[in-house]
Amino acid sequence: MRLVQVAIPEGNRDAVLEILDDRGIDYVVSDETSDRDYEATVTFPLPISAVEEVLTSLRGAGVAKNGYTIITEVETVVSKRFEELSEEYAEEGDEDRIAREELQAKAQGLSSSTPNYVTLTLVSAIVATAGLLLDSPATVVGSMVIAPLIGPALSASVGTVVDDDELFKRGVKLQFLGVVLSVVAATLFAVAVRTIGVVPPTLDPTTIGEIEERLAPNVLSLAVALGAGVAGIVSLTAGVSTALVGVMIAVALIPPAATIGIAIAWQLPGAAIGSSVLTLVNLLSINLAALAVLWYQGYHPEPIFRRADARSATIKRLVVLVGAVALLSVFLGGVTYSSYTSATTEQDIRGAVGGVLEDTEEATLLDVSIHTTNEYVLFSEPRRVVVTVGVTGDRPPDLAERLDRAVDRMAGQDVGVQVRYVETETVG
Repeated sequence: MRLVQVAIPEGNRDAVLEILDDRGIDYVVSDETSDRDYEATVTFPLPISAVEEVLTSLRGAGVAKNGYTIITEVETVVSKRFEELSEEYAEEGDEDRIAREELQAKAQGLSSSTPNYVTLTLVSAIVATAGLLLDSPATVVGSMVIAPLIGPALSASVGTVVDDDELFKRGVKLQFLGVVLSVVAATLFAVAVRTIGVVPPTLDPTTIGEIEERLAPNVLSLAVALGAGVAGIVSLTAGVSTALVGVMIAVALIPPAATIGIAIAWQLPGAAIGSSVLTLVNLLSINLAALAVLWYQGYHPEPIFRRADARSATIKRLVVLVGAVALLSVFLGGVTYSSYTSATTEQDIRGAVGGVLEDTEEATLLDVSIHTTNEYVLFSEPRRVVVTVGVTGDRPPDLAERLDRAVDRMAGQDVGVQVRYVETETVG
């Protein structure tokens, strides 16, 4: 529910009150006693979904030119007529959809001042980098909580549909700035950590669980980003808190950006490519989902002559975003397919090795380790298979050859096979 207060310019009082009477809206009128060009102030409660339609009608009565309007949120309205009005608008459309003016104001309010935005982004990226290197999910989640990325991510879409170029440009600029700052901060922090020896010199970041899951993005990553965009804009248009949704948007941006910095610091180009694609896909998908939802919900500029321009800009930007996401999705699809084929091949190799060892009484299979090429880029292939077997006596003379033939057959190519023998002894 909203409480609307409108200052009525001189000569417009009767027209304004007639509009409210025709809609069955309860109101209170106060005469204006100041020397300004206002005749009166009218205050009235409205259901959320009625605000935009009523304000549009009031503008037609001359309020927009010289008056002003204040919209505030209220907890409860006790009125029989208000209940009837709420039921009427609930039947006509989405009762939780906030007015265009309120949407625009909320989007502007979500964007922090540039100094605060820069500071919070830098801190968030550094905390995320530390959390990734520590393999600490709690620390990574903490970095998402302080990330101020939800404002710019939603502002650009709101600016597009309401034809507010300044809001759109600010949203795009802050998104770009946020991602760049995150990568730079993560890189510098990771280089410093590695240089001064805070982490072991032999540390391989690609073996850390929190980092590994962001190195080879697949199609499911697209679902996460689209879901974050939809959830973010729906929470904004419904007038509910965006704090938790902001964490979800940060999930899609801050950890992948920090992973890029770690990959750069450790000079891992394959890992940097994978995490860069993930970051870019997430960024574009969030904007695509938010813009599509706003368009579907019917938001547009109030002046009719501006609607065509806003519609044209919205369609063009949707096409660009869809094209970019589709292009990057080819990479995601390739990674998904590559992951599937690699997993299938590895399973077949392990099965073949196990089959050979089952037919060899003198040896017992202890471990199978499969090393691949281009582990975090498209189309990785098995490069070397290390088989560890336990023996109690003499080594089987032809075991290595049989394993090599079995592995090559499953892999469909020549793969190096190394057999390691471990003497075992059974007592009792």
